Amino acid sequence: MLLIKDTLVSLDLIEEFFHCDLAACRGECCIEGDAGAPVTRQELDAINDVLPLVRDDLTPGALKVIESEGTGYVDEEGDLVTSIVCGRDCVFTTYAPGGMCLCALEKAFREGRAPHTKPMSCHLYPARLKELPGGMTAVNLHRWKICGPARSLGKRKGIRAYEFLREPLTRRFGADWYAELELVAREWLARPKD
Repeated sequence: MLLIKDTLVSLDLIEEFFHCDLAACRGECCIEGDAGAPVTRQELDAINDVLPLVRDDLTPGALKVIESEGTGYVDEEGDLVTSIVCGRDCVFTTYAPGGMCLCALEKAFREGRAPHTKPMSCHLYPARLKELPGGMTAVNLHRWKICGPARSLGKRKGIRAYEFLREPLTRRFGADWYAELELVAREWLARPKD
């Protein structure tokens, strides 16, 4: 772990390669898992504010869940997460031609229809944050079998996980924090190997 301001950053984030490969995984992270995406209360409020802007992008099943259960719930571990359809798909999953999964919130943001992007936990993936005692935050790299193609593509392109995550890491921690991470990462990767 490396200390960057008030965070402990996993060396995996610096050493490992990663670049999403939607052509290979088809956006499976939007539909796999046993709970929705972790969100804060503020994010859920913001999602509810833009719901009318993305409603037409959502599936009939998602709309039914949102109408009956809302856009989020507290899961078995006590975390606030986005609602899911049939115990699987995030309610904000939309499908592109050919069956590729996309986030309706991200799609609306990229098209200029919504003022913000998807929840931080989704934007940061494969990084996962854990709040530690004393106000520190751990930044770890999550490994999921469906991201095997992303690790391969990152290696082929020479893109490290922290480089791929420049935008969301800057969104979460700020430009100064990311600049320090870049400096520390370059020094770490250039160090003599034993």
